[in-house]
Amino acid sequence: MNPLSLKTYSVKKKSIVKSWIIMDATNQILGRLSSQIVSIIRGKYKSFFSPHINCGDHVIVINSNHIKLTGKKWNNKKYIHYTGYPGGKKIIFLKNLFNKDSRILIYKAVKGMLPKNRLGRSILKNLHVYHESNHKHESQNPILFKLN
Repeated sequence: MNPLSLKTYSVKKKSIVKSWIIMDATNQILGRLSSQIVSIIRGKYKSFFSPHINCGDHVIVINSNHIKLTGKKWNNKKYIHYTGYPGGKKIIFLKNLFNKDSRILIYKAVKGMLPKNRLGRSILKNLHVYHESNHKHESQNPILFKLN
Protein backbone atom coordinates (compact mmCIF):
# COMPACT_ATOMS: atom_id res chain seq x y z
CA MET A 1 0.00 0.00 0.00
CA ASN A 2 1.28 3.43 -0.91
CA PRO A 3 1.56 5.60 2.25
CA LEU A 4 1.36 8.80 0.21
CA SER A 5 -2.21 8.05 -0.85
CA LEU A 6 -3.55 8.37 2.71
CA LYS A 7 -2.99 12.11 3.12
CA THR A 8 -5.43 14.26 5.04
CA TYR A 9 -6.75 17.24 3.14
CA SER A 10 -6.89 20.49 5.11
CA VAL A 11 -9.13 23.20 3.70
CA LYS A 12 -7.76 26.69 3.05
CA LYS A 13 -9.58 29.88 4.07
CA LYS A 14 -9.79 31.21 0.53
CA SER A 15 -11.39 28.02 -0.81
CA ILE A 16 -14.36 28.18 1.61
CA VAL A 17 -17.71 29.24 0.12
CA LYS A 18 -20.21 30.38 2.76
CA SER A 19 -23.95 30.25 2.19
CA TRP A 20 -26.79 31.93 4.08
CA ILE A 21 -29.50 29.91 5.85
CA ILE A 22 -32.76 31.06 7.46
CA MET A 23 -34.19 29.21 10.48
CA ASP A 24 -37.62 29.98 11.90
CA ALA A 25 -37.74 29.82 15.72
CA THR A 26 -41.55 29.70 15.91
CA ASN A 27 -42.61 26.92 18.33
CA GLN A 28 -39.05 25.53 18.49
CA ILE A 29 -37.40 24.42 21.73
CA LEU A 30 -34.40 26.62 22.58
CA GLY A 31 -31.80 23.88 23.20
CA ARG A 32 -32.68 21.79 20.16
CA LEU A 33 -32.75 24.85 17.90
CA SER A 34 -29.42 26.14 19.17
CA SER A 35 -27.69 22.77 18.71
CA GLN A 36 -28.84 22.77 15.06
CA ILE A 37 -27.54 26.34 14.69
CA VAL A 38 -24.15 25.43 16.15
CA SER A 39 -23.76 22.51 13.75
CA ILE A 40 -24.38 24.82 10.81
CA ILE A 41 -22.29 27.84 11.87
CA ARG A 42 -19.34 25.59 12.74
CA GLY A 43 -19.65 23.73 9.43
CA LYS A 44 -19.59 20.26 10.99
CA TYR A 45 -21.93 18.88 8.34
CA LYS A 46 -19.53 19.77 5.52
CA SER A 47 -17.20 17.15 4.08
CA PHE A 48 -14.16 19.45 4.38
CA PHE A 49 -14.72 20.46 8.04
CA SER A 50 -11.59 21.53 9.88
CA PRO A 51 -11.89 22.28 13.61
CA HIS A 52 -9.34 25.12 13.50
CA ILE A 53 -10.97 27.15 10.69
CA ASN A 54 -14.23 29.11 10.55
CA CYS A 55 -15.75 27.15 7.65
CA GLY A 56 -19.44 27.30 8.61
CA ASP A 57 -22.33 29.16 7.03
CA HIS A 58 -24.21 32.27 8.12
CA VAL A 59 -27.47 31.58 9.97
CA ILE A 60 -30.39 34.01 10.19
CA VAL A 61 -32.85 33.17 12.98
CA ILE A 62 -36.24 34.85 12.67
CA ASN A 63 -39.20 35.04 15.09
CA SER A 64 -37.12 34.79 18.26
CA ASN A 65 -40.13 36.10 20.23
CA HIS A 66 -41.97 32.79 19.64
CA ILE A 67 -39.36 30.39 21.08
CA LYS A 68 -40.39 27.67 23.56
CA LEU A 69 -38.77 26.11 26.61
CA THR A 70 -39.63 22.85 28.35
CA GLY A 71 -40.37 22.15 31.99
CA LYS A 72 -40.28 24.92 34.59
CA LYS A 73 -37.44 26.84 32.98
CA TRP A 74 -39.56 29.98 32.42
CA ASN A 75 -39.71 30.54 36.18
CA ASN A 76 -36.69 28.68 37.59
CA LYS A 77 -33.78 29.13 35.15
CA LYS A 78 -31.44 31.97 35.96
CA TYR A 79 -28.32 33.45 34.43
CA ILE A 80 -25.59 34.45 36.89
CA HIS A 81 -22.57 36.63 36.22
CA TYR A 82 -20.07 38.36 38.44
CA THR A 83 -18.97 41.95 37.85
CA GLY A 84 -15.59 41.60 39.55
CA TYR A 85 -16.40 43.88 42.49
CA PRO A 86 -17.18 42.76 46.06
CA GLY A 87 -20.86 41.84 46.22
CA GLY A 88 -21.07 42.06 42.42
CA LYS A 89 -22.98 38.85 41.82
CA LYS A 90 -25.80 39.59 39.37
CA ILE A 91 -28.73 37.22 38.80
CA ILE A 92 -31.34 37.60 36.05
CA PHE A 93 -34.16 35.14 35.53
CA LEU A 94 -34.90 33.78 32.07
CA LYS A 95 -38.39 35.30 32.01
CA ASN A 96 -36.99 38.80 32.69
CA LEU A 97 -34.26 38.33 30.07
CA PHE A 98 -36.85 37.20 27.53
CA ASN A 99 -38.98 40.28 28.22
CA LYS A 100 -35.92 42.51 27.91
CA ASP A 101 -34.67 41.05 24.60
CA SER A 102 -35.53 37.57 23.30
CA ARG A 103 -32.50 37.50 20.99
CA ILE A 104 -30.14 37.29 23.97
CA LEU A 105 -31.48 33.82 24.87
CA ILE A 106 -30.50 32.38 21.50
CA TYR A 107 -27.11 34.13 21.54
CA LYS A 108 -26.34 32.79 25.04
CA ALA A 109 -27.43 29.24 24.18
CA VAL A 110 -25.34 29.15 20.99
CA LYS A 111 -22.31 30.82 22.60
CA GLY A 112 -22.29 28.18 25.35
CA MET A 113 -21.97 25.42 22.72
CA LEU A 114 -19.06 27.01 20.82
CA PRO A 115 -15.34 26.75 21.64
CA LYS A 116 -14.22 29.19 24.32
CA ASN A 117 -11.46 30.90 22.32
CA ARG A 118 -10.79 33.31 19.46
CA LEU A 119 -12.31 30.93 16.94
CA GLY A 120 -15.56 30.66 18.90
CA ARG A 121 -15.90 34.45 19.02
CA SER A 122 -15.38 34.71 15.25
CA ILE A 123 -17.85 31.88 14.58
CA LEU A 124 -20.51 33.64 16.67
CA LYS A 125 -20.41 36.57 14.24
CA ASN A 126 -22.04 34.26 11.66
CA LEU A 127 -25.27 34.25 13.72
CA HIS A 128 -27.93 36.88 13.04
CA VAL A 129 -31.08 36.85 15.21
CA TYR A 130 -34.24 38.93 14.65
CA HIS A 131 -37.44 39.38 16.69
CA GLU A 132 -39.83 39.15 13.76
CA SER A 133 -39.82 37.60 10.28
CA ASN A 134 -38.32 40.61 8.46
CA HIS A 135 -34.54 40.88 8.22
CA LYS A 136 -31.94 42.86 6.27
CA HIS A 137 -30.18 39.97 4.50
CA GLU A 138 -32.44 39.53 1.46
CA SER A 139 -29.63 40.39 -0.95
CA GLN A 140 -27.65 37.31 0.15
CA ASN A 141 -30.46 35.02 -1.14
CA PRO A 142 -30.79 32.89 2.02
CA ILE A 143 -32.13 29.34 1.90
CA LEU A 144 -34.95 28.30 4.25
CA PHE A 145 -33.90 25.42 6.52
CA LYS A 146 -36.74 23.10 7.56
CA LEU A 147 -36.70 21.97 11.17
CA ASN A 148 -38.49 18.88 12.47
